[in-house]
Amino acid sequence: MTMDHKRSKSLTWILLALVLIGGAFFLFVEIADEVVEEETLRIDQLFIDFTSSIQSDGLDRLFSLITELGSVWFLTVGSIIVGVILLFYKDNRIWRFLYFAVTMIGIFILTTGLKNLFERERPNILEQYDGTGFSFPSGHSTSPIVFYGFIIYLIIRSRFHLSIKWMVGIVLILLILLIGFSRIYLGVHYASDVIGGFTIGFTWLMASIVILELIIRWKNKKG
Repeated sequence: MTMDHKRSKSLTWILLALVLIGGAFFLFVEIADEVVEEETLRIDQLFIDFTSSIQSDGLDRLFSLITELGSVWFLTVGSIIVGVILLFYKDNRIWRFLYFAVTMIGIFILTTGLKNLFERERPNILEQYDGTGFSFPSGHSTSPIVFYGFIIYLIIRSRFHLSIKWMVGIVLILLILLIGFSRIYLGVHYASDVIGGFTIGFTWLMASIVILELIIRWKNKKG
């Protein structure tokens, strides 16, 4: 593969990432606008009706476990483990470690700030499911998509076989979606909280990855 071809491919991926960032942020703004106007979103009622129709003791136990995989304590422990692993990376380990730390801390601050800005009340206050505080956007959506999404990025950038990359990527994407759905099922978030969380979390994740990639490329070129 020639140098010009590599640069062209890199530019294509960066432009695609920018388009995705713009699209996700636009969707977040649209949902946020509805929340500000305190309008009842049709999708919220659709999910409320659906989850009510499938309620069972078995699903209650299942989603109470799944939702813990997006909790603050679990992601904090997970972030420490990933951070330690990143320090053993052969290439650009310091940059990857620092950017992972900044990305995780940043999404927590951003989510907290947005919750306090919109001050949307939850459908239910349930402490056993971390269902306290304001509702929009869902922290169990913003943080997991950034945490597990960053792991997907690291796997893609690794030397693992393509089949392993696909398998891990699909499993983690399904996990992200299930964590988000668990918040709706357990009744501590509206669907729009979760979708809003996914969109702003994805925006933050992609922006962080693009900047990290540009820094690494600049560093490698300079070195």
